[in-house]
Amino acid sequence: MLNEKHLERIIILDCDVHQGNGTAAVFSNEPCVFTFSIHGSKNFPFHKHPGDLDIALPDKCDDATYLESLETGLRDSLAHARAEFAIFIAGADPFEGDRLGRLALTKGGLAERDRLIFSHCSQQGIPVAVVMGGGYARDVEDIVEINMQTLLIAAEFQTQFSSRFDT
Repeated sequence: MLNEKHLERIIILDCDVHQGNGTAAVFSNEPCVFTFSIHGSKNFPFHKHPGDLDIALPDKCDDATYLESLETGLRDSLAHARAEFAIFIAGADPFEGDRLGRLALTKGGLAERDRLIFSHCSQQGIPVAVVMGGGYARDVEDIVEINMQTLLIAAEFQTQFSSRFDT
């Protein structure tokens, strides 16, 4: 999309529990792509490739701490990026029941994470593509429920977004 000049600025909002080291490395020399990652500080990868804005959270981080950090990081990232398009990496692995995630978000906290992302982007007129990230809960139904919840919230905002721009 950048090469074909369809877009000039993209933001990647990586909310998977792992730091977005691959994305940060790939786009480290690309000024048209802003990378934001909110992740567990002690989680894999152990060597973190710095992105444009990284927020590393402690083990057992709860909903309130996560959402406050996300709100600040999201506001700062969107202001700096001036993006026309967002890619949201929505991991299920920050969930408290995840075997590898090391964070402690509830399903309600993850739903609020999704609403924050879509709300901020919608308010700025930024379309969002969603990519599902990891999830390693003991009960696979938890992963399915979290991912489905993300899609349902995306659909709510898609309807709002498209109705504003269909005129």
